[in-house]
Amino acid sequence: MISRAERTVVGEWWWTIDRLLLGALAALMIIGIVLALAASPPVASRLGIADPFHFVNRQVMFLVPAIIVLIATSLLSPRNIRRLALVLFILFLGLVWATLFVGPEVKGARRWLNIASITLQPSEFLKPSFVIIAAWLFSESVRRPEMPGQWLAIGLLGAVVTPLVMQPDFGQTMLVSLVWGSLFFLAGLRLIWVVGLGGVGAVGLFIAYTMVPHVTKRIDRFLDPESGDTYQIDLAIDSFLNGGWLGQGPGEGTYKKVLPDGHTDFIFAVAGEEFGAVLCLMIAGLFAFIVLRALSRAMSDEDPFVRFAVAGLAILFGLQSCINMMVNLHLMPAKGMTLPFVSYGGSSLLSLAYGMGMLLALTRRRPRTATLAELERLGTRLGARPQAA
Repeated sequence: MISRAERTVVGEWWWTIDRLLLGALAALMIIGIVLALAASPPVASRLGIADPFHFVNRQVMFLVPAIIVLIATSLLSPRNIRRLALVLFILFLGLVWATLFVGPEVKGARRWLNIASITLQPSEFLKPSFVIIAAWLFSESVRRPEMPGQWLAIGLLGAVVTPLVMQPDFGQTMLVSLVWGSLFFLAGLRLIWVVGLGGVGAVGLFIAYTMVPHVTKRIDRFLDPESGDTYQIDLAIDSFLNGGWLGQGPGEGTYKKVLPDGHTDFIFAVAGEEFGAVLCLMIAGLFAFIVLRALSRAMSDEDPFVRFAVAGLAILFGLQSCINMMVNLHLMPAKGMTLPFVSYGGSSLLSLAYGMGMLLALTRRRPRTATLAELERLGTRLGARPQAA
């Protein structure tokens, strides 16, 4: 056990980190390994892979560096987090653009890069860095109204959304836009901005529906299942129904043997069939706890940057998990998006570790600092003009 009196880096980290948040993330990682053992062998068999635990072994292989990334990132200060996020944002924004020219085309989209034997999806790493930079711009607009932080944040959104639409990846576009809009709301946007941004989003969705065939098909199939092939969604719903409350038992699932993406996008359905609604509710509860815990910590922090960054990372994490679970339950049109820390995927796992590492770093207990509001109150009380911190 680490003593409170221990002044090492590890000791200070352990006693300042939010251990409940850390424990909830660890629980999701463990559940991910268990569900990979249940869901991936049938997929390996269908793909002709000799080793039935091929995907399980790769998940564990990626989990080790992911844990290292999460812990290393959680040691950083808010200033170093901003610096790291800026460097990685520039790097991965360039790689997202590179996918348009040198990335392999898969199902009509260019979202990946093949580097050596590793398939990388740069947009996964771009998202958490984007949140940090946007949070910094919005916090600066709050601290210094004369700085055009909100306009710079609008330009930042355009720089990210443009290559995502060109890939095309409308799911990630929607996700980053919703997180950005949430941060804009927290920064105190005016009603005219709400109406304007809502109108732009509605127009964008209408254009995507009318001009992009696969978006049209997915929305039509959601609204009218008879209008197209709903094979995968039907299997997912049948998995939940077959599992009931307590499930069929580990390894006893049947629909997972034919569910095409049972180890990635539809792993939640495999959890429902083998372990029942009880485990599904536990997983949803873990996601809810992480998001609500992070938001409560954000509300109590005096630093505007930390408030916005923690809220943005929590919203990003929560929205991604909600989208995956809602697609599995046929509550929204199908969209290929992983369930955080549970679905198989190296890029997703490492990027989530990076994002949650920053969230843990920003929610660590730090010495109380004076904010601009406190200085203004102090100056008013003393009858003097507040000085810069």
